[in-house]
Amino acid sequence: MKKQQGFTLIELVVVIIILGILAVTAAPKFINLQGDARVSALSGMKAAIQGANTLVYSKAALAGEEKKAATATPAPSVDIGTGTPAVTQFGYLQALQAELENAMDVSFNVATAVNDPTTTGTEDWTIFVDAGVATIWQAGAPATCTLVYTQAGSATTLPTYVAETDPDNC
Repeated sequence: MKKQQGFTLIELVVVIIILGILAVTAAPKFINLQGDARVSALSGMKAAIQGANTLVYSKAALAGEEKKAATATPAPSVDIGTGTPAVTQFGYLQALQAELENAMDVSFNVATAVNDPTTTGTEDWTIFVDAGVATIWQAGAPATCTLVYTQAGSATTLPTYVAETDPDNC
């Protein structure tokens, strides 16, 4: 009969050490907690803008202002209870820093370019506005980690909200 042999204690310890080294070097690539947190924060900001827009549109519809462009004379506006009326674009919030700050009680740093969230401000959020489109980043996030809010373009076109969902881009 042949004698069976197992692994020695030293062989088992060496294998465990190798697995530990692999786990320490590979785990951060598979566990992107910061990216997940930024995606969640963007999702929260998206929901905040959507909620504010729902309330603003309801007030605009009650006031008969939901079919007017912001360029109309007089400009369509609704009282949202902040002391400053919200000037609307077809009943929804305009993609402007002042309008978003007024409706949501948030403050933004101002970015210098649509693809560069770098700023010297101290706020938690950064915004860049260009032609009815607001690009929003969380402070310290990479340029690819954005929420893009596009205001309503007509009385039949709803505003759009596009938030990054991939933690690897955040």
